[in-house]
Amino acid sequence: MSPELEKFPRNVLVCEKSNFLNEKSRHDIHVSKHNFNYKISVLIPECRILPANISSVINSFSPYYLVRNLPVYELLEETFLESLVKKGNFYALSYSTKIDEDNSIALLSSGQLILSLDKDTYEQLGLEGRPSQYNHKKAMRFVVTLDLTDKSLTPGTKRYQRVLSSIKDRLPLRYDFLFTKCNTDEDKTLCKLLSQYSYEEHKPAFTHHTLKNIPCPTLHPSDIQGKTLSCDPHHFLEWLGAVNLDISCENAADSFLSTYVCPEPKSSVSQALLCTVTGFISPENVFVLLQELRQYFDEPKFTPWISLTVHGFMDSPVSWGATEHGFLKGGENFYNFVCFKNQDYWLHMAVGAQDGCPP
Repeated sequence: MSPELEKFPRNVLVCEKSNFLNEKSRHDIHVSKHNFNYKISVLIPECRILPANISSVINSFSPYYLVRNLPVYELLEETFLESLVKKGNFYALSYSTKIDEDNSIALLSSGQLILSLDKDTYEQLGLEGRPSQYNHKKAMRFVVTLDLTDKSLTPGTKRYQRVLSSIKDRLPLRYDFLFTKCNTDEDKTLCKLLSQYSYEEHKPAFTHHTLKNIPCPTLHPSDIQGKTLSCDPHHFLEWLGAVNLDISCENAADSFLSTYVCPEPKSSVSQALLCTVTGFISPENVFVLLQELRQYFDEPKFTPWISLTVHGFMDSPVSWGATEHGFLKGGENFYNFVCFKNQDYWLHMAVGAQDGCPP
């Protein structure tokens, strides 16, 4: 095998330990800043049936919309800005655009419009931006950030008219978009916009199944680094990935598909419940689910911990907040909470090697 093919893509993993009851805990901030989420995985060891309250929270997740061939300038129309963008809790992401090849657009709940553009598009638009941090020797990609809540972009101002003219007249960009808003109450502005274009409404897809007799890493709240009482973070996340992909962790002698083995220290778990939600999921929905998982230990349980993993879109132009995200080889962009009985938690945040360090 070529030496180049044997090299694994590097990544950045930030680990944080705290307690949900600690007034300095930043768990809510980390969740709120991860704007674009497409998959959630919940693993509950020593559990067979999904608790009704957790199921209810997942079923209450906000719907999302896939809007076809939407002009980007619609995101800057005055009624859209006033009714949706400036009120927050609204998210938009260009659909099926590759961050390392295509133009990619994202609207954050903070009102920031992010345009990740190739060199030709950037030069044609004529908007002020900066070179992408993932360029090589020559700048071939640029990022334009527009704060739509800024007074200088109020409809009627010179800057607003110039920006609108660039994306409406000079180069009318159109893409398929994913939309979601945390408040699911009917909004006339959104309904009116959707009625003008082809769109599909979706609910996040929800599946769950029970795993039987699986080897499980031993985790202890005080040992996040995995020095003595727990396995280390990289090995734990690798094991989680194997469980989610239904890869055997036993390295059975008659298996020709996988030689993977559960990391040490470990124990055997008679059963575990794995829940998966996929779609376009808002941070607000993730936070409500995290709050519900914290209450799982209010009644005595056999398991000492539960895990919540949230995956961001690999081709999103941002990871946390407005921090630029690059694909390179892997597109890593996820975080994981391990919640313990005593309300301690571990938080693992991972991105690709070229991304900015998670907050």
